[in-house]
Formats: sequence, structure tokens, C-alpha cells
Amino acid sequence: IGVFGGSGFYSLLENPEAREIETPHGKTSSKITIGKIGGKDVDFIARHGEKHQYPPHKIPYKANIWAFKELGVDRIIAPSAVGSLKKDIKPGEFLVSDQFVNFTRRDDTFYDNETVHIASHEPYCPELRKLLISTGKEMGLPVHGKGTVVVINGPRFASHAESIMFRALGFDIINMTQYPECVLAREQEIC
Repeated sequence: IGVFGGSGFYSLLENPEAREIETPHGKTSSKITIGKIGGKDVDFIARHGEKHQYPPHKIPYKANIWAFKELGVDRIIAPSAVGSLKKDIKPGEFLVSDQFVNFTRRDDTFYDNETVHIASHEPYCPELRKLLISTGKEMGLPVHGKGTVVVINGPRFASHAESIMFRALGFDIINMTQYPECVLAREQEIC
């Protein structure tokens, strides 16, 4: 299991082994800490770096995904901080996205020199989504079981006019990092 730690989430494992992995796409955003949780092997990357030094548009997304693949990760959990675009999604609540809309300008494929088509109609793993939703509800957490995240480039937040447009288009939450993580993982056949 691979886990990306977002803003404010820099460590996860007790007594982890830290490894640096060089990839064809450069270094990962942090050392990868490797350990166990509940008997499961877990690899952890601090998405923004160990000192929060990478803004959303500078995160080495390709290196991070490549390293997880190299380590044998077959499932990624990628929590992130978001803003709500709907009144019924309140601060402190969780939303497990089922769709995204990309408003970034990022390098978003490993296939720059090949003619390949990758399906993204179901961009998030249905098994992990179901597990996250049911576990959250069992824990008594306020969980929204679906929703569309609009991903903006950052590092700036959306303007008021942009937020009005995103609401009018029916998007649920806004974020800066879900894309291209989800499509790069799919290209590497990681759930």
C-alpha cells in the first residue's frame, strides 16, 4: 500500500526505514518511509516534501508514482486537503471522490513518445473507495460517498469568480494535487 501525505501530514509509520529512490523522472518529493500498519506493508511519501518545500505545481508526481511502482505498491491512498464548493459538504467532513476535472497544466503522462490511450472514465479504484466509505461510516465519520473534485494548478487559491463558475458547473470540492496523481497511477496499473 502506498500513501501520499498531504499538507500537514508528514509521517505515518512508527520505526520506519527511510529510502531514497532515484527514478528516470528524478527524485521523489521526500524519502520513502517503509514500514507496516496492521501487518500490511506500507510505503509513505510526503507529497509536498518533508519540509513542505514543493508547491502543488512543482511536486515530482511522475517520480513519486514511479517509485511506488518500483517498490511493488499496487494500491495508493492519497488523502488531500480540499475546499468545499457546496454548502452540504462542511469543514471536517470527508468526501471520497469518484470523478475529477483537470484545470492544471502539468506533465501528466509517462507515454510522451508512444501512441497509447488510457481509460479514465472511472479514475479512482472502486474497491478502495468502497472500503474508505464503509470504514469511515463505521468510525462514525461524516463521509460523502461520491463527488467531483476540480483540480486547479495552484499555488494560488481560486478567485471568487472561478469558485462561482466551478459551483455552477456542479463540482463538489476543489483541490491542487489529485491530478495528475490519479492518471499517472492508472498508467502504471496501480489502483
